[in-house]
Amino acid sequence: MHELRHVTSINDLTVDEIETIFSVAGDYLRNLRDPNLPHRIGRSVTDASGAILATLFYEPSTRTRLSFETAMIRLGGKSISSADPATSSAAKGESLADTVRVASNYADMLVIRHPRDGAAKLASCYASVPVVNAGDGAHEHPTQTLCDLFTLRQEGKNLKHMNVAISGDLKGSRTIHSFVYALARFGANIMLMPAKGMEMPEHVHWRLRNELNCFAVPRARYEKDNASVDALYMTADRPHQLSLISDAEIKPRKNIDAMYVTRFQKERWAGKPQEYPTIDQRFLKDKKFSRTSLLHPLPRVGELDIALDTDRRAAYFRQAAYGVPIRMALISMLLGFAREKRLQKFAGGFMPEKYEVYVGSEPGVLACVNENCIVHDAMEGKYAPQRFQLVAPHRLRCFYCESDIAEFVVANRKTRHFSIDAEMPRNERDVVFFASPETAMAAGYSAAKRRRKAANA
Repeated sequence: MHELRHVTSINDLTVDEIETIFSVAGDYLRNLRDPNLPHRIGRSVTDASGAILATLFYEPSTRTRLSFETAMIRLGGKSISSADPATSSAAKGESLADTVRVASNYADMLVIRHPRDGAAKLASCYASVPVVNAGDGAHEHPTQTLCDLFTLRQEGKNLKHMNVAISGDLKGSRTIHSFVYALARFGANIMLMPAKGMEMPEHVHWRLRNELNCFAVPRARYEKDNASVDALYMTADRPHQLSLISDAEIKPRKNIDAMYVTRFQKERWAGKPQEYPTIDQRFLKDKKFSRTSLLHPLPRVGELDIALDTDRRAAYFRQAAYGVPIRMALISMLLGFAREKRLQKFAGGFMPEKYEVYVGSEPGVLACVNENCIVHDAMEGKYAPQRFQLVAPHRLRCFYCESDIAEFVVANRKTRHFSIDAEMPRNERDVVFFASPETAMAAGYSAAKRRRKAANA
């Protein structure tokens, strides 16, 4: 078996790796089809004979868990499952970190779903076998995105410059967060249509604009044709300056190539929304939707009319079925069974460089601003020290849930001084972050004196 690799975010995979996953999944799809039932996957192979997959699910699931387990069985391997935390040692207070350390002895790969953002990343820090994120809180769901993109390919769509409209709960849907990152990297144009009060988190917007070569089109440029669109992101072929882009260049095609619908994430929010967008035949009667592929990660709870099930544009049940070959491909590549098509040792995903990770361990240090992050869990937080990546001159990203912090001060453990200018000490072991000057002073640090500029500077 080759060197260890985890997939906790869609951004752990390069575009080339995703394309290879599609290629392997396509081979499995062709080989597994039952000739008497061409729309059903019914055959098995022996690529993973002797291998064991463990699914550790701390939240309910139907499609994700069953498709992973089916994928391993179709590969000739076996699957073991902990599908209900109430019947596992989690009910006795066992931590996720301890569970994955133990489960690593029983299986060759762990698939984890958890209600806390960043749980999969934490698990990857303690597991001795590959970890795959099957959904962690409102953070990400990378393998669902692989299914989504593969579905669009199977529907004959070209991802580059494709117009994708996304409707529903964009704040709490981990599926959407992985999806928009991948769409941007493949060069699609993204049209956001959130339910009221469920807009995309600010850190996701920031990442689209600053890291994924997308730019937001000012509302005045598109609201006449797309009144229901909250935000429109266009992907540029190369780094750009908004001031240099003409009006003609930012007008998207009116045709919508794909419509992605997601449900209200009731498990993440208190109460019910006053209004929630519904996609039905009436909504889709506009000619711009005539060739739209309609996707939904399922389950649906009223936001997608069942009358659309027989519509030629409805692709969501095919989308669910593709979860098996996609996850077969991922398992094979992670475990090295896909011959020469393997996921090699992690090398930073799509990012050109790996940012330094800074750890805070003393009282009063900066904490992740996401209340649902795994670091704030009473049990799990003991195994998850505050860790951040510096992703911009004055922007930190939580190592676990990838929420961003733009306001903080930098202190030096050695000199016991802090600076509001975010000047980093030369030795990263001396770095500690605080939320404000007040918290730094409360921890025994004093403000660093500003250096005087030379008189002739």
